[in-house]
Amino acid sequence: MKNVRYVYGLSSALLVGGAAISLITGAPVGAQVAQNDETVMNRVVPVAGAPASFADLTAQLQPAVVNIATRQRIEVQNNPFAGTPFAELFNRRQGGGSGQPQTREAQSLGSGFIISADGFVVTNNHVISPPDTRAKLESITVTLPDGTEYEAELVGADAASDLAVLKIKANRSFPYVAFGDSSATRVGEWVVAIGNPFGLGGTVTSGIISAVYRNTGQGGAYDRYLQTDASINRGNSGGPLFDMRGNVIGINNAIFSPSGGSVGIGFAIPAEIAAPIVEQLRSGREIQRGYLGVQLQPIDEDFAASLGLPKRRGELVQTVQDDSPALRAGLKPGDIVTKVNGKDVTAEQTVSFLVANLEPGAQVPVELLRDGKTVALNVTLGKRPTEAELRQQAQTFDPDAEEPMAPGASDGTIEEKLGLQVIPMTAQIARSLGVPTDTKGVVIGTVDPNSDAARKGLRRGDIVLSANYQAVASVEDLLAQVNAASAENREAILLRVQRRTQPPAFFPIRLR
Repeated sequence: MKNVRYVYGLSSALLVGGAAISLITGAPVGAQVAQNDETVMNRVVPVAGAPASFADLTAQLQPAVVNIATRQRIEVQNNPFAGTPFAELFNRRQGGGSGQPQTREAQSLGSGFIISADGFVVTNNHVISPPDTRAKLESITVTLPDGTEYEAELVGADAASDLAVLKIKANRSFPYVAFGDSSATRVGEWVVAIGNPFGLGGTVTSGIISAVYRNTGQGGAYDRYLQTDASINRGNSGGPLFDMRGNVIGINNAIFSPSGGSVGIGFAIPAEIAAPIVEQLRSGREIQRGYLGVQLQPIDEDFAASLGLPKRRGELVQTVQDDSPALRAGLKPGDIVTKVNGKDVTAEQTVSFLVANLEPGAQVPVELLRDGKTVALNVTLGKRPTEAELRQQAQTFDPDAEEPMAPGASDGTIEEKLGLQVIPMTAQIARSLGVPTDTKGVVIGTVDPNSDAARKGLRRGDIVLSANYQAVASVEDLLAQVNAASAENREAILLRVQRRTQPPAFFPIRLR
């Protein structure tokens, strides 16, 4: 899988069809309704080994596999300063005219499968929740193989595992399929994939399991897939991967491809991971996962050689989050985590996966190597933050970056009056700027080149420590001083600013 990392990368455009969206988007056995004849079920299941035909199995399963189409409304900015701190100022100066955003419609296509007679449907989260945060989901349409269309509602979605559950709005009995035991799946076993590639409608492909518990190197708690050479493409996302007994052993999710089309390497979420999450989503329960609070890197060949360790065993702690369970338990950067809760840490069984499958508040033994010695710690796990919060934690502040930051936390007054966009100071930003993590102040994210602040030399990465001799510990503190200066009809405000490698200095900045 090194080629995944070095050549093409795993297609994050997994498998959703659609013009503007690049993501692909004791149980019963086989597609059935309550009145299915058990003898018929047993008759159509192929014997072990190479089947003479997949036709009977397909006829039995395909009625439960559906096409999913969504309609979203996306807000489109006509403001040339959209995404910068000066967008609102432009709108006000335009009198709320041409700078106001407009909306357009977008669609996505994917696959799914019915898991109960009353019409619950499983699919991928990215099929119904596109990555464009501007998009608002307006409707979901589920189409059965016979062409019948139904409106569906979103019951629950989980971005971490990329799973979602829908409910068809209809009072009737539907054919359905059931999850199997993917843990018993072996490399070389036959599988069948059914889905909606490129919006063509129900399409059936076959292949074998190429690998189990494949780690693609993309990170995350659920980077652990079944790999298959059954042909899956854009639009197959969310569709089922069946074994020869008609059980769903995987949910088609991603492809490895240099061209965007199938090259015989597809990835499916294992049923053993998906089934418990689907059940929680279906019942409306909040999904809570354990959280350690570290950034990790696998032990590759170079790390192993430099540390004298076995290959593909353990993960190196790069950073430890502030006020995290890991910090409280005593983990340090440079530690090599080798076991979590008694289970070995490997490429197929990562720390993230092991921790995410434990409950918040659980007392977990963690074994690690530190300075060549084995250290045992007990960690009380926290609650895993949302995916958006995790992305925010992972962001680094580059003071030399030219791209604008997102709008600040104020109401636009600071941007308008000072020509500055400021963001709260965090320990992570402080480390990026080379100052103590307990530094108080706000950080300049963007400077309007036409402002007095720019003429005085203020720039991104400078830290505002005080305004008019009043300490500034938050964006609200600076806003209060700007409002006070405006109320007193002052023409300027005195800022005390610290720059990397330099002592603090005072700057009088004229108000606009």
